[in-house]
This record gives sequence, C-alpha cells and structure tokens, in this order.
Amino acid sequence: MKSNDILRRVRFIFNFDDSKMIALMSSADEKVTRAQISNWLKRDDDPEQVALTDSQLALFLNNFIESKRGKREGPKPPLEKRLNNNQVFMKMKIALSLQAEDVLDILAKANFKMSKHELSAFFRKPGHKHYRECKDQILRNFLHGLQVIHRPDKIAPSNSTVKTTAKKPSAKKPSAKKPSAKKPSAAKPASEGSSNVAPPAGYQWKKKPDTKSDTDK
Repeated sequence: MKSNDILRRVRFIFNFDDSKMIALMSSADEKVTRAQISNWLKRDDDPEQVALTDSQLALFLNNFIESKRGKREGPKPPLEKRLNNNQVFMKMKIALSLQAEDVLDILAKANFKMSKHELSAFFRKPGHKHYRECKDQILRNFLHGLQVIHRPDKIAPSNSTVKTTAKKPSAKKPSAKKPSAKKPSAAKPASEGSSNVAPPAGYQWKKKPDTKSDTDK
C-alpha cells in the first residue's frame, strides 16, 4: 500500500487531530508543520498531495508504538529506508499489543478469514522458508477491521450482499398420449369350400365323398 494511504487510514481509525499528528510525525531533530500534515493527508487524485517517504511512515509508526507502549530504554533503532506491508503490519501489531487471535478477530470484522498458520507467515523474517509477502488486500482488510472496531459509526452500509432465492423446478405437465395406430390384422385364411372367396386360378375343389347309402342305388 502507498505510505500516504496508510497514514490517512490510521489517522482516521484513531481520530487523531492535527496536534497528535504533528507529535507522531516529528522527531527529536525535526518538527513538522500543520501544512506538511495536510499535504500528506490529501487524496491521491489531489495534485497538491506530497508523497510520504517510507522513512517518514516508519517514524510515524515508531512514535505510535511509543505513544501506546511507552519509550524503550536505550538508543532508538534506525529508521527503515524501505518499508513493506509486512513491516507495517508488524508495527501495528506491536503498537496495539495484539496476539494472533486478536489479529484474526480484526480480519473477521472485515469479513476476511485466514488460519493462524497463514497469519504467522507474514511476521517471519525474509528468507525464512515459511515467509510470505503481505499483499495490499491483507493489510487493507486489517485496517478496515480496525475501523469497524474503533469507528463503527463511520462504516458505510454494504450493498454487496444480495439475497438470492433458488427457483423451484417447474412441474412438468403430463403429456397427452397419442392414440396408437392399430396395426392391420392379418387376414385369416379362408376355409376350403367357402363361397365367399374365389379360388386361385387353376384350383379345383375337392369332391365331397358320396354319402348315399346302398339302398338308394
């Protein structure tokens, strides 16, 4: 994420006024002005926005840690010249004294879920076999979860959830049965001697046996 975007989001989440921002952005050697703060907090599409360097963001986050947890004894660690999402995530975790379960709960507030094992990969040292780069989406969801907790009155209602109802399958109408065509019945063979059927050509009827008795002869 861009340093200006992170600064703008953290300021909004904790509702820091200009005096608090000046204190967090100033070092022992240099004190920033209200005009500088205003230019850093301008939107990305504003031509008057001044880019915030990684070292300036590191100073802000280190001072934020001290304001939350108190100053550490000994010399201050040197400011990082390059700051990535993993380091920003770690500094926010330290400042707010968060355990892994707390971070997962904050991510859940933004409707983002991940396992404890996946989360631990973001806080390992680069070069470790389980180290994983923290993408903008992860850090953005973490900051959004903090906003839900600390500024719930400033959360815009989400219109992304759309209720859908499953369509009931339409009942199929019983199809009308078509009348089956009757097969022509096979003609029965005519019995011999029937007068209704003409005999085939060349056919001769068999003579009936003579039934006269001997007395008639």
